[in-house]
Amino acid sequence: MPVHFVAWHETMQRYGISFPEDRFYSLGGMPSDRIIAMLSSEQGVSLDVVAVAHEKEQAFLERIELLVPIEAVVEVAHENRGIKPIAVASGGFMPIIQRQLEQIAMLDWFDAIVTAEDTAKHKPEPDVFLEAARRLGVAAKDCLVFEDADLGVEAARRAGMHCVDVRSFFTPRRIPIRT
Repeated sequence: MPVHFVAWHETMQRYGISFPEDRFYSLGGMPSDRIIAMLSSEQGVSLDVVAVAHEKEQAFLERIELLVPIEAVVEVAHENRGIKPIAVASGGFMPIIQRQLEQIAMLDWFDAIVTAEDTAKHKPEPDVFLEAARRLGVAAKDCLVFEDADLGVEAARRAGMHCVDVRSFFTPRRIPIRT
C-alpha cells in the first residue's frame, strides 16, 4: 500500500487532484479507475479515467523495487502452500498483481488469482472473495481472508468469511513522497 500511495500522490498531483493519505487508505481495495472517476467528479476535474489509471499503474511499477511483503502473511501462505487451497483476491488489475507477486517471489504460490477484471462489483461488495472461493472449490464459511483495508474487511464479512485484519499486527512503513 505505501508504494501505491506514492504513485497515487504523484499522479493525482499532476492533475491538481487532492488525495490525502488517510483517504487513500480508506479506499484500499477499490480499483484505480473507480477511484479516479470519484475523485475527478468530486473535485470538478475532467480526466480520461482509463489513461490516468494507466499512468498511476506505471508510476507504481516504476517504484516496484520498494515493495516489501508482510512477513507474517507470507509465513501463513508458505505454511499452507500445497496443503490447503490459497488464493489472491484483489481490487487491483491482473498485470499489476502478477508483477507484485513476482517482485516478492510468490507468483506461483497460489491456486487462484482473482482481480478487478474478474468481477463486476468490487470491495466492499464480496464478489472478488466469493469468486476466489468458487475457483478454489471451497465454501465461503471455510475461508480465511487476510486484509489490509476497511473495504476488504467489509467485503470478507459480507462474503461470510473469517477475516484477519493485518493492520492489527502490521503498520505499513511510510515512503517519502516527492513534491
